[in-house]
Amino acid sequence: MNNYGESNGDLNVHEKQVEGHDHCENGDGSDNRVILGIDGGTTSTVCVCIPLFSSSKSLPNPPPILGRAVSGCSNHNSVGETAARDTLEEVMAEALSKSGSDWSAVHAVCLGVSGVNHPTDQERILNWLREIFPSHVKLYVQNDAVAALASGTMGKLHGCVLIAGTGCISYGFAEDGREARASGAGPVLGDWGSGYGIAAKALTAVIRAHDGRGPQTMLTNKILKALSLSSPDELIGWTYADPSWARIAALVPEVVSCAEACDQVATKILVNAVQDLALSVKAVVQRLQLCGEDGNGSFPVVMVGGVLEANRTWDIGKEVMKCIQEQFPGAHPIRPQVEPAVGAALLAWNFLMKESTESSHS
Repeated sequence: MNNYGESNGDLNVHEKQVEGHDHCENGDGSDNRVILGIDGGTTSTVCVCIPLFSSSKSLPNPPPILGRAVSGCSNHNSVGETAARDTLEEVMAEALSKSGSDWSAVHAVCLGVSGVNHPTDQERILNWLREIFPSHVKLYVQNDAVAALASGTMGKLHGCVLIAGTGCISYGFAEDGREARASGAGPVLGDWGSGYGIAAKALTAVIRAHDGRGPQTMLTNKILKALSLSSPDELIGWTYADPSWARIAALVPEVVSCAEACDQVATKILVNAVQDLALSVKAVVQRLQLCGEDGNGSFPVVMVGGVLEANRTWDIGKEVMKCIQEQFPGAHPIRPQVEPAVGAALLAWNFLMKESTESSHS
């Protein structure tokens, strides 16, 4: 995927607010310009506002958050273009308001958004941003996996990230700038390591146990109780009343609980998910040769998403890393100390510094 970043060309609906952008310095000469970082996932969209640090200063770790806002899904494949655009604009406006800033203070914006799988997707979102921001604002659009990687590497693009939440994707960058991805095509196209994939298989197992096509499983009582249903037959109506990915994926804790109680059906579902997630990372590592020629080179694997959280006895994230390290012993897990939206903001800062360096050498 190309690194889409540019200044846009036309003023817009916020023209009156941004035309005074020359006033972005306080009376004491300090710079109060800001960077917006956005993480737009399938479930929610988070925007953070951080200060624009001078290139002469070291970047704080973690950077101070001036404002933070949360809204709904901004994946245009899930909610449509109009709703996605509205969500992005609302969440940026709220973050700016909470920070005490306004649109005129924005110097750069980096969006890490799920559903950005092709340059045409990036161009579509850039067009939305051009209608919001004036020409001096730097705009960057990436897949949300890139922002997640940056959250574990302080904005540097090297190594691999594995996201496993409602959806799943593996994305990586080599030191020479080459990039590769695996998975992330949605549950219909085989993302079975995702929260949706795990929960959908569990629901299927309950139905198969009920009609005699599969073995009995603790999942039946566990899921029915969680949903306040009395019979597996009611699962059909519940599922199709609203088959949204996040609603289905919310059942993952029930599957983990059953696996921790040694239910064989639930355990098999999680083992298969682990293998699928590990395979997606391995595919990226091999394509980018992150492990070096001898296969033992060191590289980070940033672990992001609720499915990978290490707070259960049956630790999916730990099992995934064990599977990866069997083939690539140099892989070392990183659990980010900041959220992906902050990673997006750090990514914007690094892009700005790189462009500044390149322009000074030209």
